[in-house]
Amino acid sequence: MKKAAKIIGIILAVLVAIPLVLLLIVSIRTALTQDDYSAVYTDPKYQNPVKVADVEVIQQHISCGYAVIEMFSAWNGGNVTEDSLFDEYGTVVTSSGKNFCKEMNKQFPEYTTTMHKYVKNTEFIDIMYETLESGKPVPFEWAAMYGDEWTLHYSLIVGADIPNDTITVANPYGYYEELTLEELLERTSFRAYEHMPLFMRMGFAIGLFEKNTLYSVE
Repeated sequence: MKKAAKIIGIILAVLVAIPLVLLLIVSIRTALTQDDYSAVYTDPKYQNPVKVADVEVIQQHISCGYAVIEMFSAWNGGNVTEDSLFDEYGTVVTSSGKNFCKEMNKQFPEYTTTMHKYVKNTEFIDIMYETLESGKPVPFEWAAMYGDEWTLHYSLIVGADIPNDTITVANPYGYYEELTLEELLERTSFRAYEHMPLFMRMGFAIGLFEKNTLYSVE
């Protein structure tokens, strides 16, 4: 009996330790993304405002991932919609960043969509700016408010005026948002989502969700 109790105790200790270790790893990875980006405001590379025209906001009714793909498709002259995606799969297949990227590449084979996760703030800004400068909107993951609640969300960055500290986002909750870089990066790092439920925090810990994540389209 003592031996069995000892084994059970070890198993329970391991089961408790694994989530704690995973949460600690996520915390460290998040901290490593938070480098100083203050130099971008005066960097000659970012002095010209960049904006992608004709990205129309749609209000999601199935999922934010499908809505972002619909917005991108409409901008690109296509006819992919939330409904057509749901009819194709019978479910939502873009809940994870990896699968969202896979679906972007499937629906838009004329482009190559690349996922960049846990990038440093300066890298996030650079990828965002270069993609916008090339004339394409930027899908990304962030914490967004829906009513009075924080959610994990996909949207499109459609403009950046870095010297004037203004980033424009097409949010499939049904509106455009203008944010400072600080506000944007607070939310892409999910530090804005201070009281995140444990089950969502574990989603980051096991790699289902990612922080400081955006998608370049080439």
